[in-house]
Order: sequence, then C-alpha cells, then structure tokens
Amino acid sequence: MERTADPFFFGYGSLVNRATHVYAPVRAARARGWARIWRGTSLRQVAYLSAIEAPGVEIEGLIAPVPGGDWAALDKREAAYGRHNLQEVDHDLPGPAEVMIYKVEPEHVAEGGTHPILLSYLDVVVQGYLREFGAAGVARFFETTGGWDMGVLDDRAAPRYPRAQVTSDRERGMVDAALRDLGVGFR
Repeated sequence: MERTADPFFFGYGSLVNRATHVYAPVRAARARGWARIWRGTSLRQVAYLSAIEAPGVEIEGLIAPVPGGDWAALDKREAAYGRHNLQEVDHDLPGPAEVMIYKVEPEHVAEGGTHPILLSYLDVVVQGYLREFGAAGVARFFETTGGWDMGVLDDRAAPRYPRAQVTSDRERGMVDAALRDLGVGFR
C-alpha cells in the first residue's frame, strides 16, 4: 500500500473539537498504548492535558493531515508539548500514514504546586468528544484520563482558555456529572 503524502497529527484533547482548528479532513482514530493525564508544568499556572505511554490502554481521538508537513502553526499552538511518532494507531486511511502525537516533555512537568484544570478547557474537550464519539465516548474520555487530583478552576463565567467555545446545558451537565462522580474538587 502506498503511504499517505502528508503527515497527520493525533488529537486527543481540544484538537478533537473541530471548532478549535482548521485542519481537515479529520478522521476518527485510536492510539494504542496511550492514555491522557492532566499535567502541571513550569510553563503556566494551570494544567495541560497530555498523552502518556500506557501499555494496554487505548484512547480515541481524531487524526488530520498537516499539509506539506508544515508543522510550524501546530507546533506553536502546542508549544508546551513535544511531537512524537505514534507507532500504534488504528485509522481508516487507505494506506499507512505517519502520525504524530503531542505530549508534555518531562523537563516541563512540575511536581507539586497548584495547577488546576480550567473548566473552560475541559468543556471544549468534552464538547468535541460528545460530537465525535457520543456520550459513550465522553465516558471513555473520563475513564482513560488521569490527574484529576489537580482540581478544577471554574472559569466558565470568564473563560481563560484561549479556544473556549459556547457549550450547551447538556455538555456542561455531562462535565459536571463526571467531575462529581470522580470526586473532583473545585478551587
């Protein structure tokens, strides 16, 4: 089989929400051997959603081509992350593809300190998962994501997340219910 011409990124957080980027066409995909985790970093005072290697775990997300392999704009958006080759990814492309995944680099991980999860960021991620994978996909997102002990900063009234979206009562309700079920506290 012929390899696809453009490389692809695998989005597993806000990149699952098509309203946050211009890359197209997007396709559903699964990354095997990966999970998600909220990470505090030395780069800002709130948490980043990161991918981590996790044998036996798989996460859903979207892949999209990066035209001409021009990573500059996406690398700028994902400045806190390093880009890594994704070896085990299931997709419906007609042939093999180079797929990259972003994760927070170890030198940026901050142990300790206060790095809450922005609720406006989480809302964007869940909105994307609901639209792409339905309520079951949202449940799988919460099941395959760690780091909830970071706590959540409720910034819905004045979103601090730069790609915040207008969310529905249903979307906000799903987020709130999942956080309650996980026992996640607000700061």
